[in-house]
Amino acid sequence: MKHKDLNYKVIRHAKILATLGPASDDINTIRALVQAGASAFRLNFSHGSYDDHRARYNNIRQVEAEVGYPLAILQDLQGPKVRIGEMAAPTLLEKGDTFTLDLDPTPGDKNRVNLPHTEIMPLLKEGDKVFINDGIVRLEVVKKHPGVAECKVLAGGIVSSKKGLNLPTLEVPMAALTEKDKKDLAFGLELGVDWVALSFVQRKEDIEELHSLVKGRARVMAKIEMPSAVKRLDEIIPLVDACMVARGDLGVELPLEEVPPIQKRIIRRCREEGKIVVVATQMLESMTQNASPTRAEVSDVANATYEGADVLMLSAESASGKYPVESVATMDAVIRRVEQSSAWQPLVTARQLTNGEVEDAITNAAANLADAVKARAIVTFTSRGTTALRMSRQRPGQPILVLTPSENTARGLCLAWGVHTEVTPDIFDMEKMIDRAADKALGLGIANKGEHIVVTAGMPIGTPGTTNMVRVRQV
Repeated sequence: MKHKDLNYKVIRHAKILATLGPASDDINTIRALVQAGASAFRLNFSHGSYDDHRARYNNIRQVEAEVGYPLAILQDLQGPKVRIGEMAAPTLLEKGDTFTLDLDPTPGDKNRVNLPHTEIMPLLKEGDKVFINDGIVRLEVVKKHPGVAECKVLAGGIVSSKKGLNLPTLEVPMAALTEKDKKDLAFGLELGVDWVALSFVQRKEDIEELHSLVKGRARVMAKIEMPSAVKRLDEIIPLVDACMVARGDLGVELPLEEVPPIQKRIIRRCREEGKIVVVATQMLESMTQNASPTRAEVSDVANATYEGADVLMLSAESASGKYPVESVATMDAVIRRVEQSSAWQPLVTARQLTNGEVEDAITNAAANLADAVKARAIVTFTSRGTTALRMSRQRPGQPILVLTPSENTARGLCLAWGVHTEVTPDIFDMEKMIDRAADKALGLGIANKGEHIVVTAGMPIGTPGTTNMVRVRQV
């Protein structure tokens, strides 16, 4: 691949992941989203048919071929969404009303509704909270009988068929992968997705099951949206390639004031482990209807950038909103402005991240060396992407140009902070490797003649996981 229209002088370190949907799945809009700053796309398998997703996948790959650099595709599995049963008609519940959950499949009314998840009913007890429709309607169990939970309405609203149900005080013993997810996963892997995101992760066993099905054919991301997952971060993060701070369900399952510190904790832990971290949900929500965001939304995007998140994600803004391209362009502009501010670099590099391994020491040294010699870029050779991720973990101020013989590796790294990939034939001679790094940096406009780059690689050349060399080279 040869990059086209990619100006490395104004590289953006944090990446943008855009969700595709009815507002953005045609090839012209996807092309415009890439030009506006998206480097990865999310296929949300909670919506759409296989034909829809196949068409979106093919359009992304066509645009990728046109622009000449890799684009990542993330498959987001729906997961075991808990829902109420059918309602005879949408019904307004008011504060103080009594509303019952039961096992009767008859359509519900203003007094009751079916809870079709029979494994949940025995777990409910007096005092448990039950939220319907993303927390708009809030109930509390006041009496419990076999097969029946009588609730008091704490916050009213409209209840209609199949609305989502959240149980913030319970840990529900449900597998994260449903039969639908398994079929969807097989389809996504057949298509060739680069990433798979698992929804409603609760425990490490959920991730282990996903790995047993993926079998290394895609990188794995855990969506952190359940209190049980927050409690088990230290078990989950080492097993995945990335985590998503899924703030929508987190904000329903937990008090809203808990979400910002949890976001910071997840970002910090992922950075410590060298794992990619995505911040998602309602980042520019008002742009689903308006051409400009609110000041608070701009601050939200800016804060995630200052925290050092690898990726910022757009959901409805790019999938179904009125201004999908403008949403990406706005996010791009905010990230770029933050990364030009004097406060940004000290914040993202405040934590020196090494764990005593030689490879981490080398990448840390390379980052410090790049600053010392005022290098224009750090060039990394990698086959599986491990070296690139170690380098990204250091959050250097320079762009990280990754040269890899693997197209799959190149696409997977599109979510890594500061990383920009070029697919190039493998090379097994050290001096030729250094020469190629210099030629690529010059040819792609990363560095000008006479400027310096820092090169990292491993010896023996071509052996994965052996980063042990750093060199300074004048181009």
